[in-house]
Amino acid sequence: MLPVSESFEYEYRGCDLIYGRGCVGRLDDYLAERDLDRALIVCGSNVGANDELMEPITEGIGDRLAGVFDGTTPKKSAEDAFGAIGEMHETNADVLVGVGGGSSLDVARQASVFAPDGRSLAKLREEARDGEVIPPDPNDERPPVIVVPTTFAGADVSDSGSIELLSAAESPTGQPVSVGGSAMPIADFADPDLFGTTPAGALLGSAMNGLDKGIETPYARDANPVSDAAAVHGLRLLSGALPRAVGGSDDVEAMERAVVGSLLVQIDRKISIIHAFGHGFARRYSLQQGAVHAVVAPHVLRYLFEEVDAGRALLAEGFGTDPAGCSADELADAVVEAVTGVRDALDAPTRLRDLPETRREDLPAIAEFVVDDPPMARAPAGLEPTVEGIETVLRDAW
Repeated sequence: MLPVSESFEYEYRGCDLIYGRGCVGRLDDYLAERDLDRALIVCGSNVGANDELMEPITEGIGDRLAGVFDGTTPKKSAEDAFGAIGEMHETNADVLVGVGGGSSLDVARQASVFAPDGRSLAKLREEARDGEVIPPDPNDERPPVIVVPTTFAGADVSDSGSIELLSAAESPTGQPVSVGGSAMPIADFADPDLFGTTPAGALLGSAMNGLDKGIETPYARDANPVSDAAAVHGLRLLSGALPRAVGGSDDVEAMERAVVGSLLVQIDRKISIIHAFGHGFARRYSLQQGAVHAVVAPHVLRYLFEEVDAGRALLAEGFGTDPAGCSADELADAVVEAVTGVRDALDAPTRLRDLPETRREDLPAIAEFVVDDPPMARAPAGLEPTVEGIETVLRDAW
């Protein structure tokens, strides 16, 4: 078994990756070194009420803690971000600390983006109803963001995100209207002790979303040896550790390996067609993205392997199969079986029909959303996806 360091630091695109048990205890020193004096924690209500999780963070920040905004929701609505902005102004905070899963980290980043923008929420919604939302000025001086992830969604080492301005019911197009800007966190404190305080259900819901970031990178049309190396090693760690880490067994080693794996698959990640499927469902329903990924990933991989190579040798190696001496079909089967095995070991959903709200009659529209989704531009070279082909995958997954 490949070893994992007890702790490490690494700078990635201006973000300090700080890993290790108890590393959040260093938050005060980190803030002091950067002349940041008032930190506002941004999280959801469940995280805010989890004393076992919050106490190490608030103690780590110490006297620099300005307050806690615990109003984020999975919906990532504009109200969430503007609520955080309002609290930031009231507490005179000069740095945001996003804590929790992907939604809270995205809201913290977008609160940073829109804090100096000057437009009110009402003004942004007016623009959305008129058909064009002007993006925030990337040259605005934004308050820095630190993230403290507690799930495996893989949303921490990222500058992206968005907030929903209009729901589908409110939108003139019948589709949600979202807006966002780029804000890379200055630091990511990845503390396995905190992941261990997260309820198993939340870890399970995030697991496949994070795993699929590693799966998608090797077959992206702009993949390179550096991104391949991080993704394959990340898959090695995640494929064995995730089922043990989220199973409520208090497996310390598995948790450490899963946290490191979730960091690795985000290095130069290249999300593609599986994420496009997830986004297609998000256009229609309020679903946990990890659940959608769990269902569709094996079906999408079968579809890809029927059409193109899709980095199957690299993926097989990531899932523990030596590609030497294997035929192309054997590699494809090994990858699909491995992904299905991880999914089943997590006891994740296996059929679209079992997800809340989903309707079979919506599949043609979802297929259109998938084909038009921006990550499809990174689909494997040689793949020519069609609405009909994507709809066939959806029906197989139904």
